[in-house]
Amino acid sequence: MLEYLDPRAEPSAPVEAYTPRIDPRRAPISIGMLANGFPDSVAFLQQIEDALRAELPEATFHHYNKGDASIVVPDEMFERITRECQAVVAAYGH
Repeated sequence: MLEYLDPRAEPSAPVEAYTPRIDPRRAPISIGMLANGFPDSVAFLQQIEDALRAELPEATFHHYNKGDASIVVPDEMFERITRECQAVVAAYGH
């Protein structure tokens, strides 16, 4: 006899609704694109930016690259991102 086990479990935490703090369709938005330093992270973020630009043509984009996937965002870069952007997309390439 062959028995199959379903590895999925019932969620243990309640689902919480996500309410964005900004509405990008109401006003132009500045979006940061943060690459982690892996070679494909920049190319991946470019694809994401292209898709976002199609939906948000008034948005402006700023590009950042940590240059090293093993570190946290340096303080100076973090301050620049928070000063220049209202939203950030962080991506990992591989």
